[in-house]
Amino acid sequence: MFKKVLAIMLCLSLVMALAGCSLFKHPDDVEASSVATVSKKPETEKKVVLTNPLTGLNDLKEDNADARPVAIMVNNITQAQAVQTGLGYADIVYETEVEGGVTRLMAVFKNLKSAKQIGSVRSARYPYVDLALGHNAIYVHCGQDPTYCAPHLKDIDDMSVDTNSTGAKRIKNGLSSEHTLYVFGNELWPALASKFKSTETNTPWQNFAPEKETVTLSGGAADRITIPFPILKTVFKFDAKTGLYTRYSKDKELKDYVTGESIKVKNVFVLLTAITDYPDGKHRRVDLTGGDGFYATNGTVMPIKWQKGGATASIKITDTNGKDIKVSAGKSWVCIPNKSTCTPIFEGQQTTTTTTGN
Repeated sequence: MFKKVLAIMLCLSLVMALAGCSLFKHPDDVEASSVATVSKKPETEKKVVLTNPLTGLNDLKEDNADARPVAIMVNNITQAQAVQTGLGYADIVYETEVEGGVTRLMAVFKNLKSAKQIGSVRSARYPYVDLALGHNAIYVHCGQDPTYCAPHLKDIDDMSVDTNSTGAKRIKNGLSSEHTLYVFGNELWPALASKFKSTETNTPWQNFAPEKETVTLSGGAADRITIPFPILKTVFKFDAKTGLYTRYSKDKELKDYVTGESIKVKNVFVLLTAITDYPDGKHRRVDLTGGDGFYATNGTVMPIKWQKGGATASIKITDTNGKDIKVSAGKSWVCIPNKSTCTPIFEGQQTTTTTTGN
């Protein structure tokens, strides 16, 4: 009998001990147990975004901060405009005369990898070398003017690409072979980065306003801008919904050959200057010292002064009294026409203004 009572008592003690373990846990033990059942999500690494010195936009990834700009020569003859690609990804596009009164473009990229395909690529000309030097850019072209431009290339880090170059390829587009060369950002950039040193300072190209600020200019309306270069008129039309200018050639909207997207910019600069012939009577000498001009943004325009000076200097924009002006954050198109033959026209909804730099 005694053995049976002892066994019952031992069983009751064991049950009470187990109940105590489950009902009277230490608070720390309970918290630790709860946490253990929750799976922690891995923390995502925050990428640092910096200000692009060529646009003033806060869209530059940290791994591109020290990348030097790349300036690429792009064909702009009448038939080649339909096969242009990559211009919408450029931070700045320069346009001025070459031989025969046609213009050529130079597209400048802070992040070359942003543009999948760029072109068609054409040869180097003297004034574009100086424009590229003003950005400490690596200059990409296909060949060069042998008399006036070739000697000047010793002053810049440049790469002349062709069919067999890394990051370059000829693609059939319905035009003759000289108009079919394109470069590819992701392939070309590693070749440039390995060949040339990066000495980028990231100095802002202009005095950019904060990204969300709307800059309104006091010189009148500029909903349509016409720059009548000798062969083709370059036209920009303002879209109030987007706050951007769309590029046209005469009255034809130009779109990217690969993406089909319109070419849009925030700022349009018209830098009037003297353009004359070199002694060969063919190639054009563009004075980049400075002069008068106009700046348009957000459907408004104002007269400006501009100066560049030495080959490695960047273009400086001021008002007519020499004071700094605010420039809208965004992409820019810079037209450099002949002040003696080109009269830019700025049109608003109710006004048309014909202006000269003389």
